[in-house]
Amino acid sequence: MRFNCERGIIITLALIFGFIFLIMLGGLLTVILLQQKQSLQRVAWNEALHLAEAGADYARWHIFHSPANFDFSGTYDYKNPQGEVSGNYQLEITAPTGCDSGITIKSTGWTSEFPGVKRVVQMKYTKPALVKYAFLTNNNVWFGPDEELKGPFHSNGGIRMDGEQNSLATSSQETYICGAEHDCSPPQEKPGIWGAGAGDGEGLWQFPVSNVDFNAITQDLAEIKSDAQNFGIYISNPVDYGFHVQFKADGTIDVFRVKKVKQKVYGWDGEKWVYESNDIDSEDFYASYPLPSNCAPIFIENKVWVDGIVKGRATLVAAELPEMPNKMKNIIINGNIDYADPSSVLGLIAQKDILIPLYSPDNLEVKAALLAKNGHVFRYYYPNWSYEPYKTYAIRDYIATYGSIITNTIWTFTWVDSGMNVVSGYKNTSMSYNPNLTYNPPPYFPVSGEYETVGWEEAQQSP
Repeated sequence: MRFNCERGIIITLALIFGFIFLIMLGGLLTVILLQQKQSLQRVAWNEALHLAEAGADYARWHIFHSPANFDFSGTYDYKNPQGEVSGNYQLEITAPTGCDSGITIKSTGWTSEFPGVKRVVQMKYTKPALVKYAFLTNNNVWFGPDEELKGPFHSNGGIRMDGEQNSLATSSQETYICGAEHDCSPPQEKPGIWGAGAGDGEGLWQFPVSNVDFNAITQDLAEIKSDAQNFGIYISNPVDYGFHVQFKADGTIDVFRVKKVKQKVYGWDGEKWVYESNDIDSEDFYASYPLPSNCAPIFIENKVWVDGIVKGRATLVAAELPEMPNKMKNIIINGNIDYADPSSVLGLIAQKDILIPLYSPDNLEVKAALLAKNGHVFRYYYPNWSYEPYKTYAIRDYIATYGSIITNTIWTFTWVDSGMNVVSGYKNTSMSYNPNLTYNPPPYFPVSGEYETVGWEEAQQSP
């Protein structure tokens, strides 16, 4: 009887310990399986990022081969080298607009085994704007000893550089014929870039380089006009002299009708003598507008005077369409142009010229990107005669631009004699490049070159 009792105890203990062992074994197996699953999920987590990046690479490839087609958002299969679908990526493509010339690519990737484990990458893909140059011209250009350039500059013609520079100067010409406009008499062949400036010794002169196609960079003014009519500011009312646009620090603009201009004066426009006035004598208030929050353009089919403090992102165009040579419109810099804060930016696009008038401030500051589509950014040669208004206003002291100057034909703010003495215009000139404009240009400003990746980040997945 005792033997049977002891055997029963042993069996009971064996069952108890066996049960405990099974519980421990089950727990161990559960831990192992959980760790394996977590390990596979970690692999899937890494693979999901690779799939998202593969989607972004495909998007860039698509844009390179079809630069006008942005309608390819959707979900795509990803196949491994054996041709099997191992995962997917979903693309969301945001096309460029007048407000933003860049393309936003958002790519979400996941594996077939773990579709709930997703990674998201987002990138900005854009062409550099022409405002990457402090100065860009389609013509020969001469920078005198009192002129200072801060930022890269390029000419499709030759460059005589006697001034100061802190960045690269490039010319499309290996050599060019230097004429009277660069104080060469008789005309003679010169290197693409030459002069008394120190840039050559500092390795800042580079030529020849590729030409910048001005025919390709000039914007479609009809498209800008259409956008201004639909959701921007459009003014077409014909008036005798034009409109004065004054930007205000509260994010609005005041527009005035120019009723009368000052007396006509003689000036040399680089090709011929003209007898005209580009200075306001009297004006009437026309209207006040808030700057469009969607970066819509301001389009005025008349001559425009501009000054003030800009708050926001804006581009103003002065043009009359359809375009006819004898009716192209100018922009006149009526006074200082400043920004209310570092995020503000202004673009000025003139169908013909952007001009500094005779009665300009003695010290003038212009913060803007300036584009003269068919003409030049310029101050006429006003003779320094001994009577008014020439006596007081022909020669001014200092002009500083901060942004970019893009001019189709000959440019200058300063006129000198053979002895390098200033005889008209500004005695001292400083042109500074605004680096923020390269990938954040004013709305509707032209871009060129190949698309570049200017921003990449891993984004949070939307719930």
